[in-house]
Amino acid sequence: MTNRVTSLFNIKYPIIQAGMIWTAGWRLASAVSNAGGLGLIGSGSMYPEILREHIRKCQQATTHPFGVNIPLIYPAIDKHIQVVIEEGVKIVFSSAGNPKTWTPVLKQHGIMVVHVVPGSKYALKAEDAGCDAVVAEGFEAGGHNGREETTTMCLVPSVCDAVKIPVLAAGGITGGRAMMAAFALGAEGVQIGSRFAASLESSSHVHFKQAIVDAKEGDTILTLKQLIPVRMFKNKFFGEIQEAEKRCADKEELQILLGRGRAKKGIFEGNMDEGELEIGQASALIHDIKPAAKILQDIWEEFRGLQKETAGWAL
Repeated sequence: MTNRVTSLFNIKYPIIQAGMIWTAGWRLASAVSNAGGLGLIGSGSMYPEILREHIRKCQQATTHPFGVNIPLIYPAIDKHIQVVIEEGVKIVFSSAGNPKTWTPVLKQHGIMVVHVVPGSKYALKAEDAGCDAVVAEGFEAGGHNGREETTTMCLVPSVCDAVKIPVLAAGGITGGRAMMAAFALGAEGVQIGSRFAASLESSSHVHFKQAIVDAKEGDTILTLKQLIPVRMFKNKFFGEIQEAEKRCADKEELQILLGRGRAKKGIFEGNMDEGELEIGQASALIHDIKPAAKILQDIWEEFRGLQKETAGWAL
């Protein structure tokens, strides 16, 4: 398949692996890229020199394109930007911030920029900032999310109608059926997180991966809307957040509660009670842990099968 997304990134399949914190290191990114998709290194949980190490290892592990996801709220964002420039990274996915701040800098160094947006007005701002594409990420997605709580089904066509640049759909996508739906809504590619979190190459803890496999509908929730909304598993730590919000805790108290390395403790170290377990609603659709290449191929084969099936539907 060839479309604007595959041509933009020079990849075989329009499937992008999300740059998840404590999950998307060089092993996962290179495995996805080697399988024909676009792998992303998640820099949000890395110090600048650790990011540099992951980029170099990814460059050694694949000859195919890969990128780096950079949350614009990262405290040392200028150092991360400098690392990707110095190491010759060609693709950056930015999120959680104003794309106008760093997109021009990256573009000056020949780097493609894709920005993650929760709404069409933000997509327009990203297009105006010079971004090459946008990711329309719906309410279903894990991790940091939009306050508007717009679902992928509503968000994707709205963003596609608003901008001229390519749109990738994200949020609730684990297989070919959801990918087919996203394409029907106007997307030209998909970004997938939770499904790749439950891969062999994911750097997340085996306890976290097993929690994904065991997940049921309703096991995740969007919370911490006073700070930056985040979707996570319901666990003991979430109960502490809920209790704090019930007694109208201010932003400072919530920040203190959150700022104890909670995501690392849960996702990377496997503390399923005290950790912040960022994951999407689609975790309820994931039932096994397998190689990233197999995940990608299964998604693609299901998608292509549906394309062929629907092409023969009689009106």
